[in-house]
Amino acid sequence: MVFRPLELYIGLRYTRAKRRNHFISFITLTSVLGIALGVTALITVLSVMNGFEKELRERILGMAAHATIQSHGGAMADWAVVTEMARRHPRVTGAAPYVRAEAMLTRGQEVRGAVVRGISPQLEPEVSRVVSKLTVGTLDDLRAGAWHIILGVELARALGVVPGDKVTLVAPQAQVTPAGILPRLRRFEVTGIFEVGMYEYDAALAIIHMDDAARLFRLEEGVSGVRLRIDDMFAAPRVSRGLAADLPGRYWVSDWTQQHVNFFRAIKTEKTVMFVILTLIVAVAAFNIVSTLVMVVTDKEADIAILRTLGVSPLSIMGIFMVQGAVIGVMGTLLGAAGGIALALNVETLVPAIESMLGTEFLPADVYYISDLPSEMHLPDVFRITGLALFLSLLATLYPAWRASRTQPAEALRYE
Repeated sequence: MVFRPLELYIGLRYTRAKRRNHFISFITLTSVLGIALGVTALITVLSVMNGFEKELRERILGMAAHATIQSHGGAMADWAVVTEMARRHPRVTGAAPYVRAEAMLTRGQEVRGAVVRGISPQLEPEVSRVVSKLTVGTLDDLRAGAWHIILGVELARALGVVPGDKVTLVAPQAQVTPAGILPRLRRFEVTGIFEVGMYEYDAALAIIHMDDAARLFRLEEGVSGVRLRIDDMFAAPRVSRGLAADLPGRYWVSDWTQQHVNFFRAIKTEKTVMFVILTLIVAVAAFNIVSTLVMVVTDKEADIAILRTLGVSPLSIMGIFMVQGAVIGVMGTLLGAAGGIALALNVETLVPAIESMLGTEFLPADVYYISDLPSEMHLPDVFRITGLALFLSLLATLYPAWRASRTQPAEALRYE
């Protein structure tokens, strides 16, 4: 509906004029503050959830590759050729072979299952951030034939080992001896410990040299596959499909969105549910406009009747009260957007300040792997939330405005 100057002028005048009924003014203020609070909460919560998603994604991809090439026939013998071909892709920034197997680690009476990853110390930094996650030791300590191992912090704690201690790795591949079938055992020296901040890696991952892993798990000169890093992680699915089409032979190319699809799908579902729940706050505040305008219409029946007798059409009467309701919605939405943006951009500073003031920790580091409150505001989220709030506000004005347009002058002025 296009409002003419008359509707706009009277609607704004009703909004700012002093009312005889102060309760109506209170309800109007409550509607504005309710919309503002709902919009602020939506923007802030979604920004915090975006921050958690980004933090978890970076921690996962700090150890996992953006994409992985594996052979359908088991061990990949031509990994050097595949690595070189993958590097030629313009969007691939790093490639490194790896060996992956499951085994048991023992020390004394302690036994723990582990995922053993064999890496090339020179090439691994191209595809993961394990170097920056090391709290003790370096990747250079992994030398072929030295039988050194780097453990996750939780795995090392469970085994009760520190750098310099020995652990025994039990491989699932058995060996046949005159005494019968025996498991393959190998003693390793712990030379480093890493901490990613993800229990999946800290409690179950052990890193050794690629050549040692190939010998231990009987891969001969082969590897389990080639791990890749791409210039844009979100382009990984498209790049993976392109590599699968370009590589000769039978290879399976997967990306991080497939390997962790359930995890990120759960996060997306949580964000959607949280958006719906918090939208109800905005909806309740927006529909307070209905009660506000209904009371205003009742209070202004005589004014409406006079306007009707002066020739103002029912459509114009409807426009007057839609303007008034829209002003309430716009004010609340703008206040909420300003508050939400300010809070989302400063939540990482405000939360530590509040924790310091109250002398407590909201996310203790000994309980939660992510002990701070990350935030990442997305402008599309802000536009979507403000647009939704404005739409609900305008929707809430329709019934009271229609009711005002149905006012009969004779009935309204009968007792005046």
